[in-house]
Amino acid sequence: MSTDIDLTGWNITSFDDADWSPWGGAAGDARAKILGSGDGYFVAYVEAQPGYVGNPHVHDHAEFFYLVDGSVRNQGHPMVRGDGYAAAAGSTHTDFATDTGATYVVTFKI
Repeated sequence: MSTDIDLTGWNITSFDDADWSPWGGAAGDARAKILGSGDGYFVAYVEAQPGYVGNPHVHDHAEFFYLVDGSVRNQGHPMVRGDGYAAAAGSTHTDFATDTGATYVVTFKI
């Protein structure tokens, strides 16, 4: 059995090696680490401070979200730790905010 592992097509990033970048929104502060990318999709770990509000946008591609900690309101639905969503391409994202602060993982394509 070969011990060689083919990493073609893989983008594996250590959390500690990833840089923090500003995460834009309509209000409040947030920052993100990009933990990997492939085929135009990105996996981001985001820390949003209390009062953060996302920018309204249309999803040109599917978006996937998992709430690690805190709480958010998404499309009028309260979400708590462990909740998630999948937004289909073409869907409109008009409501995303956190009063408590939140940590989440989101997969998206630009």
